[in-house]
Amino acid sequence: MSTCTTASRNLSEPLAGTAATAPTWLLLEQPGPWGTEALTASRLDPAVGRALERAAEGTGVRVALIRRPGRHADLHAGSRHRVFVAHTRPGRTWIRTTALADPARLLGLDFAALGAGDPGGLAGAADGAPDDLAGEWDEYTGDPLVLVCTNGKRDRCCALLGRPLAAELTAAGVEGTWEITHIGGHRFSPTLVVLPHGYAYGRVTAQDVKDTLAALRENRVATEGCRGRSAWERPGQAAELAVRALTGEDGADALTVVRTWTESAAPAWSVTVAHTDGRAWRVSVAQVAAAPPREQSCGSPLGSPARMDVVGIRAVRPAHHGRTVTVGGR
Repeated sequence: MSTCTTASRNLSEPLAGTAATAPTWLLLEQPGPWGTEALTASRLDPAVGRALERAAEGTGVRVALIRRPGRHADLHAGSRHRVFVAHTRPGRTWIRTTALADPARLLGLDFAALGAGDPGGLAGAADGAPDDLAGEWDEYTGDPLVLVCTNGKRDRCCALLGRPLAAELTAAGVEGTWEITHIGGHRFSPTLVVLPHGYAYGRVTAQDVKDTLAALRENRVATEGCRGRSAWERPGQAAELAVRALTGEDGADALTVVRTWTESAAPAWSVTVAHTDGRAWRVSVAQVAAAPPREQSCGSPLGSPARMDVVGIRAVRPAHHGRTVTVGGR
């Protein structure tokens, strides 16, 4: 049976620059079935789901539902919902967790602060919003969270390929494994994101995931199958991975996207990627329409998904006021 995943594989569609953009993730455990728009089509109160979507809009926080892998996932949890909040920017990564009987209490969070990476936002907004979650959060010190997209109502590939992967990882003792509602890129299934670093991966096997986790435990990044770091917009994701390919740098927090700006009226960008040792690179990224047309999701009309192509890299030296100076190379 033809699927969007099969077409993407057969066309060797690049993975770099395809991750969802989310500096901060808010993950709410909600067992049971999920609909296409899971926050409003699950056993979560749809009014709470809509309110969480509105509260997070434009803040840099992405809200998603999670559940433990299993055929009867809705039977594996009591009345309390496990919650994780994770920030992904290099050198500032963190995860906090709690368990709530009433997910509506999350509406008291300061979403703007959390999107900026300030864990103080867990105590509530400074403008008088409820702060009754203050003191209820614990620092998460377990294995990295492995969030496998499995929402078959969104795309059948996520169910056909994602659920078996999540089950295999759980059986193999990967304790941080959860199923997640939607992280984009169905055609790259099975796809996942690893927190707190925020690197997303596609077309992965269980062994790929184990290798990725082994690297992250040493604060290194496995770039095979990597779609990008969710802290950055998609041009920045492609640029960072291109610098890693050029230099061989695999330190998880070694590189930061410090500036992205458009080069012209065309969909093209210049991205400055800086290393913690003072080096920097200017990366030229162009958006092109992938050809030939293909399904971007199973059952959707044929289309040409946007692809981020790196068309140039040159070394630069950081200077004052965000400007850079070319020091040679292309």
